Amino acid sequence: MIVVDTNVIAYLILQGTHTSAASVTLQKDPDWVAPLLWKSEFRNVLTTYMHKGSLSLRKAFQFMENAEYLMWGTAFEVESSHVLDLAANSPCSAYDCEFVALAEDLGIPLITTDQKILSSFPSIAISLESFVGR
Repeated sequence: MIVVDTNVIAYLILQGTHTSAASVTLQKDPDWVAPLLWKSEFRNVLTTYMHKGSLSLRKAFQFMENAEYLMWGTAFEVESSHVLDLAANSPCSAYDCEFVALAEDLGIPLITTDQKILSSFPSIAISLESFVGR
């Protein structure tokens, strides 16, 4: 079981540079979890693509459905005090610290491409590329 951040979910669902690495990650460990926040963040990713004109609303619905199917029943609530403590003691946003908090709570790695998370939490955060290369 691994925690994946929203970008890893997006890399798997939306074809792009990191899609292959996200696919290999899913093959290596198909038990993905994330904080409840992932849905809102993923909706925001889709909205950004729609506003740029590179994604239709119909396709956004399809991608959201695919992501929800992938992550069905694997979203967890995290303690606000834990998130705020992590955020207060790092340069990361509270949003990012939700993923870190979940990984710490479950005692499992967080897979991400976020450099700030990787440098701030090296004991729990693993880069997508490093995970794939394991």
